[in-house]
Amino acid sequence: MPDLWVKHCGISHTGSFKDLGMTVLVSQVNRLRSAPLNRPIAGVGCASTGDTSAALSAYCAAAGIPAIVFLPTDRISLAQLVQPIANGATVLSLDTDFDGCMRLIREVTAELPIYLANSLNSLRLEGQKTAAIEILQQFDWEVPDWIIVPGGNLGNIYAFYKGFEMCRELELVDRVPRLVCAQAANANPLYLYYKSGWADFKPMVAADTFASAIQIGDPVSIDRAVFALKATDGIVEEATEEELMDAMSLADRTGMFACPHTGVALAALFKLRERGVIKTNDRTIVVSTAHGLKFSQSKVAYHSKEIANMACQYANPPVNVKANFGAVMDVLKKKLDGKLCL
Repeated sequence: MPDLWVKHCGISHTGSFKDLGMTVLVSQVNRLRSAPLNRPIAGVGCASTGDTSAALSAYCAAAGIPAIVFLPTDRISLAQLVQPIANGATVLSLDTDFDGCMRLIREVTAELPIYLANSLNSLRLEGQKTAAIEILQQFDWEVPDWIIVPGGNLGNIYAFYKGFEMCRELELVDRVPRLVCAQAANANPLYLYYKSGWADFKPMVAADTFASAIQIGDPVSIDRAVFALKATDGIVEEATEEELMDAMSLADRTGMFACPHTGVALAALFKLRERGVIKTNDRTIVVSTAHGLKFSQSKVAYHSKEIANMACQYANPPVNVKANFGAVMDVLKKKLDGKLCL
């Protein structure tokens, strides 16, 4: 049996790993705003592809701090959009992509007393690195061989490195695992940089992808991600839209309800296994970054076979049946052919 595990970071308050870092950041902002420091911070802001805005809005609401989020119009799921709205954040829907939102929020926070909460802020990474420590604890301090992390703005891959390296420095473990950063082929600047031998990084305009939370063409944590990958003899792999959606749906057949970004990581695993880079008996952890319920629209489209130029080979649409015993029995006998003992 393959030594394969999935670390589910989406079973949290807002349904994604972003909670880990945001609770640390907002707690620190709350301290700065309170006596005796009384810093003049009017609010906390972020650009987001969905999950960051949800986490920021929830924890700011709990702390009584205004939240301002910049979102790209029509590029995040409805479930992600409604979270900051429901939590009372000021939501600016901008006619641009994430990278455009990121440029604007940096300009705004340079002029107004709004605290920037994106992952270039090291407080976020301090919270996110705890997932690496949890993995080591859960395996009784036995170090896995591989960690596969979906990558967009690229702070999380560095956060995992930071957590593992901290444990190594504390002599809790004697090594760190090799890291794999998995990107959607439609938003793959790190992958292209890796394939160039780290010779030529070029920001790109990210195309549409079902893995919308990593639809980023100019990641702010590019340098930290490259450092982490070089330090761990890491790899960058990509997944096409069909590969990531098939991988997500195949994972669901095991009882998961995976997000498309987990599909990206799983598709990368399948490719590396096929090439013999990751061996069957290598202990491999795939990081699932969010709950699948936040991306149900993509699942509906897949199982309805409504996605253009995609076979959707694991689609499982409902069967329309007349409401009578004979019709139901005919369908079930056909479905369970060879498995019934009548």
